[in-house]
Amino acid sequence: MRLRVRDAAQLLDVSEKTVYRWISQNSLPVHRVNDQYRFNRAELLEWASSQRIAVSPKMLEEPEDAFIPSLAEAMRAGGIHYRVDGADKPSALRHVVEVLPLPEGVDRDFLLQVLLARESVGSTAIGNGIAIPHVRNPITLHVDKPMVALTFLANGIDFQAMDGKPVNTLFTIISPTIKAHLNLLSKLAYGLKGSAFADAVKAQDSRDELFRCAADLDQQIASAMPETGK
Repeated sequence: MRLRVRDAAQLLDVSEKTVYRWISQNSLPVHRVNDQYRFNRAELLEWASSQRIAVSPKMLEEPEDAFIPSLAEAMRAGGIHYRVDGADKPSALRHVVEVLPLPEGVDRDFLLQVLLARESVGSTAIGNGIAIPHVRNPITLHVDKPMVALTFLANGIDFQAMDGKPVNTLFTIISPTIKAHLNLLSKLAYGLKGSAFADAVKAQDSRDELFRCAADLDQQIASAMPETGK
């Protein structure tokens, strides 16, 4: 989906003037189409997360017929994993891929390569020791349901984060559709900014507590969009 400057400003909850300023600073990911600026929703989400910018609840809206997974359900599908090894980004992602509860037919080596390819474009670290590794084209994975695997690393590693802090927490998004992928990325971007869910993640709480906080966050998101019921 190609968004206009007005759309980008609404989704990022800033003025159009601010959007133009970010464009002039070569900060915001933007495309020129017939001498007009256009934006990609996924790229805006990734950029907002990396810049620690709180997105508008409008970013969470989806068409009526879209499948909308709850964050809690996606996390139960992906699991919560503690003290996962890794000395650097490639080895950490390899260990993450090894613990993912993927269907038997998924090629884990291929998944690792596409995750690393995504990192080569730009780090998925969003600051405060957190990264959200994901695949740019989720439909190539051939999984039957979306999942978010929360992984706590045994040691912090350099993820080329903007704030320079080592990363010890990974949310890996695996999704069969782009819509579900964007929705889960949106919920994480929304929920990892000053919430009970963010506090539980920082404290590396128990699985039960993390699932409870994720469910509470889902309810908060639904309340923020009464007109859609999501």
